[in-house]
Amino acid sequence: METFLVSHASVISTYVFFGMIILTSLLECVAPNHRTAGALGLRWIGNITIYFVCALIPRLIFPMLSFGFATICAEKGWGLLNHVALPWWLEFALTVILLDLASYALHFLSHHITPLWRLHRLHHTDQDIDFSTGIRHHPLETIIAIMFSIGVIFATGATPVAVLISQWLFQCVMFFSHANLRVPSPIERVLSRLLVTPNMHCIHHSVDLHESNSNFGNLFPWWDRLFGTYISGAAIKPEEIMFGVSEFIGRQHLMLPWMIAQPFLRGSIRPSHDDKALDKSGLDGNRI
Repeated sequence: METFLVSHASVISTYVFFGMIILTSLLECVAPNHRTAGALGLRWIGNITIYFVCALIPRLIFPMLSFGFATICAEKGWGLLNHVALPWWLEFALTVILLDLASYALHFLSHHITPLWRLHRLHHTDQDIDFSTGIRHHPLETIIAIMFSIGVIFATGATPVAVLISQWLFQCVMFFSHANLRVPSPIERVLSRLLVTPNMHCIHHSVDLHESNSNFGNLFPWWDRLFGTYISGAAIKPEEIMFGVSEFIGRQHLMLPWMIAQPFLRGSIRPSHDDKALDKSGLDGNRI
């Protein structure tokens, strides 16, 4: 099985990526969670274009890059898990859990450290949320995320195959959690205990700073509950949420040139609860 996964990793990654796009976009048509805002076509073109132009190659290569580095760590004995004797299933579970905890940490830091927020801010300037929001990331943020993941793999000695599979799991949940998808309440109550759901994650994309500084989880919702950054998806109705960043509400921020320039635009230094600081910078979001 390991040999099959490794030899077909790029093909599997491609199927996962495009398969989830097709699945989530169809589900959004059948059971939308909120009414779609205007400029849907412009949003999709911008979000998909920046992915293909700026991030497709590193994201498709990343699973093999991380797997290759994890293999080197295993051969050299680098990292915590390479110094303890555990059953394979426990090593697999720990790898997925530790990588997701690291993703939560990076996401949290991206909202609280100014340079990281400037890069991550592009993801939040989408003025609605659906499956395409999940791939709206600046290429510089993608590079930092790759470097960070490599560091985590080095420190933990993450199991190579688990690294590979975890990337596919993260990608599936990424599309699912960003989808404009209404999950029936009984299913939501159970599923939200195990995975990040659309109801939970859409709160994170609110223009309200208290709401956007919550629900940082990528795969599992446990970290938000553990570290006090959780807001229940049942607490706020999706149709009542205004999405985006208040300084960047113009249509131009849905276009590729402005998306690439986003980290260099003036605006809030970082998310905070300081309304005065927000008001002071609110008029600068369209200037470099």
